[in-house]
Amino acid sequence: MPAALGVGYVAARIGQAAIAVVGVYVVVFVIVTALPGDPVSAHLRNPEFAYTEAEIQELLAYYRLDRPILEQLGVSLGRFLHGDLGLSISSNRPVSAVLWDGIPSTLELAGAGFLLAVVIAFLIALGAIALPRNAGGAVFRSFPSLFLSLPNFLIGLVIIQVFAFQFGTFAISDFRSVNALIYPAATLAIPVSAPIAQVLITALDGARAEQYATVALSKGISRWQLFGRHLLPNAALPALTMAAITIGELLGGSIITESIFGRTGVGTVVEQAAIDQDVPVLQAAVTLAALLFLLINLIVDLVYPVLDPRLRRTAGGRSW
Repeated sequence: MPAALGVGYVAARIGQAAIAVVGVYVVVFVIVTALPGDPVSAHLRNPEFAYTEAEIQELLAYYRLDRPILEQLGVSLGRFLHGDLGLSISSNRPVSAVLWDGIPSTLELAGAGFLLAVVIAFLIALGAIALPRNAGGAVFRSFPSLFLSLPNFLIGLVIIQVFAFQFGTFAISDFRSVNALIYPAATLAIPVSAPIAQVLITALDGARAEQYATVALSKGISRWQLFGRHLLPNAALPALTMAAITIGELLGGSIITESIFGRTGVGTVVEQAAIDQDVPVLQAAVTLAALLFLLINLIVDLVYPVLDPRLRRTAGGRSW
């Protein structure tokens, strides 16, 4: 990170992200607490789970359900800030352990989907800019609208029907092969690539219309050199912003995609927690999703001044 950014700028951005995470946790806690009834007590006293009265009282005391709401919030928030996400009601295991059962698989799928979405978006934008509209460019420009209109579950079902049942290129029950990751990642990447590609195309069109592009061409630079040296770097910032915004869609789409392909991940954990009314697990899952989203946006926010010297000067000279 260049020194020109200043320690104050970086510290302020990290501080803002930390405040946002705490705010999300408080909001989720309030929403869960404001729900009618007491799902925690109701679950513990369900004869199906055979909790003894001593175990029930121990868990109620752990969650401070016999104390005022503000005290419950203070205790819960203090534990969260120390990395303690609480105990799962249905399994009596630490919530962190329950979520970790699905986090690696979901991160693997979301990461592969994101990389594939960026590649697809770049290829679409490249085709739209490099080809004349009457020679295929218009077709590439129509892809973002088409991909955006396709529901995630429909793409997954078509891929399963064609590649699993018709061609037999992968087995749905096999989670260890590369194909078992590529096809779910493609299902996730196709709709996510649409807004990135659209923003990239718009930014490239705008950059190509600037005077510096005309001057560069008049000096004998080739179209590909113009694209790589001038147009793409200038169009990267808005595309990077859109890519960061799609993180939320990636997380939500990963849960749906896991269900379609029968993958075990956070989606499976959340689905089971919803069925069991396991409030601590649901609360932790929502908070961690928000934390990941904010972390990605923080990274993008810090990378911006590195890519654009104008922002670097602004960030370096700003006082906080």
